[in-house]
Amino acid sequence: MTVEAKKETLGFQTEAKQLLHLMIHSLYSNKEIFLRELISNASDAIDKLRFAVLADESLLEGQGEYEIRVDLDKDANTITISDNGIGMNRDEVIENLGTIAKSGTASFLESLTGDERKDSQLIGQFGVGFYSGFIVADRVEVHTRKAGESADSGVLWESCGEADFSIEDKARESRGTSITLFLKKDCEEFADDWRIRSVIKKYSDHISIPVLMVKPTPPPAEGEDTPEEEVAVEFESVNEATALWMRSRTEVSDEEYSAFYKHVSHDFEDPLTWSHNKVEGKLEYTSLLYLPAKAPFDMWNREMSRGLKLYVQRTFIMDEAEQFLPMYLRFVKGVVDSNDLSLNVSREILQKDPAVESMRSALTKRVLDMLGKMAKDKEGDKYANFWKEFGPVIKEGPAEDMANQEKIAKLLRFSTTHTDVEIQDQSLEDYVARMQDTQEKIFYVVAENFNTAKKSPHLEVFRKKGIEVLLLSDRVDDWLMNHLREFDGKQFQDVGRGELDLTSETDEEKVAKESLAKESEALVERITKALTDKVSEVRATARLTDSVACLVVGDHDMGAQMRRIMEAAGQDIPDTKPILEVNPAHPLALMLDQEADEDRFSDLANIVLDQATLVEGGQLDDPAGYVARLNTLLLDMAKA
Repeated sequence: MTVEAKKETLGFQTEAKQLLHLMIHSLYSNKEIFLRELISNASDAIDKLRFAVLADESLLEGQGEYEIRVDLDKDANTITISDNGIGMNRDEVIENLGTIAKSGTASFLESLTGDERKDSQLIGQFGVGFYSGFIVADRVEVHTRKAGESADSGVLWESCGEADFSIEDKARESRGTSITLFLKKDCEEFADDWRIRSVIKKYSDHISIPVLMVKPTPPPAEGEDTPEEEVAVEFESVNEATALWMRSRTEVSDEEYSAFYKHVSHDFEDPLTWSHNKVEGKLEYTSLLYLPAKAPFDMWNREMSRGLKLYVQRTFIMDEAEQFLPMYLRFVKGVVDSNDLSLNVSREILQKDPAVESMRSALTKRVLDMLGKMAKDKEGDKYANFWKEFGPVIKEGPAEDMANQEKIAKLLRFSTTHTDVEIQDQSLEDYVARMQDTQEKIFYVVAENFNTAKKSPHLEVFRKKGIEVLLLSDRVDDWLMNHLREFDGKQFQDVGRGELDLTSETDEEKVAKESLAKESEALVERITKALTDKVSEVRATARLTDSVACLVVGDHDMGAQMRRIMEAAGQDIPDTKPILEVNPAHPLALMLDQEADEDRFSDLANIVLDQATLVEGGQLDDPAGYVARLNTLLLDMAKA
């Protein structure tokens, strides 16, 4: 029975069109990268079949030897990469080859600058897989059939990398996928046997599946005639074809480690560092963990695909086993191969297995130790580069991983009042080492951005006394400090929360503070009456030297930064009011104190409150009212 071929032409998803345009216009100077990507995809397809076979051995279809083949046709100027992996059906072909099924695509495209060098680096961080074939080919054909389905269910996909692609039914006897690239005229080098072998050795030697090519026929010996009969074609493995992570560390070169990282991560850049470790004893497993050099575009999406490649006794189990590392280490890539887990392990079983919890604890500590070692290296700038990319994610750690809170705290980096520019390069250990003899707390201020933090009125008394303050402006900082309560026996103190407690105050300063509060009672009472619906309390303060007033958060109230984050997320916010602290010695406060007209006093008090709100980076509830009051004040001054 024959099946009528069904052919149709479909359009690429918009994002795929844009990416293909970049591919075709050769953003890469290193064109050979396409072969690494296609062989890596073929290896993944075989890994997926290996896992599926654990549940249904009939998917092997009588052929249990896994292989990837690379065939060249110099006359036709083509290269074909074939695998006998899981294959695809018609719907999967349309989904996988007509769209870019990866979160963060829109962010990637928005980040493009038009500068070819910069854009090629962006694509390198993003990963392009199959689409890299269009770097060297002006036409691509994909012939595939899903394992376990009939020969008649084969599918042929074809495209020139422009607006659309065609897809039709085409019988295929064997399972798996063949990708044929019709090379561009300036890419004929990739139809050369020696050139392709060198590329495979360079990028794919670590693939644990043999990559086969036709064995070259030796030329006839001198004096011998060329045989007339056709010589049988023999294939040979071009790569090492052993699981790299199972080899001894002394046998693996840095180049091989880097190449394997690019295989498991689909990243185009070298990793920042890695750790290869074999554990024996009560638990037996091997891990190879990598820290990327660049953050992925979807790093802030906590639903992003993450986790390590999991193997059990060298058999691939799953691509993204997220159970082995906590969420705040979601950027770590690599492989874990266990001897203690069942081959039919599932995500549900992983969540309940005590061996997994033990491995998770050990792997987490290994990553933190990698980071700790890098942070102590004063010679290089690796850790500074790492922190620039992943620092805000590490700040999620103290809230999520109480067991390792001390280790994580040592990895944190901050800007401080000793910092002239916006750079987070100061550790808590550095801060504690510089603390004044009488200082008992680690002081910090949280603001919307670095400049707002650096110019916060809350810092005035600290500058006067020469006390260093941490400047926190990442969106996760308020959440971080709600969970990180102390370091090296020193408590943290938010300088914008509650009553200011400076242990370095002299007896004279304490007496002056009490006297100030008593002398300003009448002024505080009048301001309280004028702002009764807008603040929870008004009080005199000695924390200000240059500003007339500042806003303070109650000891148990939500910080301004956290309120903004929750509001943006559509969450309900507790209805709390700030505390207004006033500097009675400021000229504007003195003018307020002497103002007899209560309506004018009320306008001035509201202006002071609004200015304090703006200095904190907050938004006014009634900006039009603020402008009207300020204009009235300016006109009165002009008349005077």
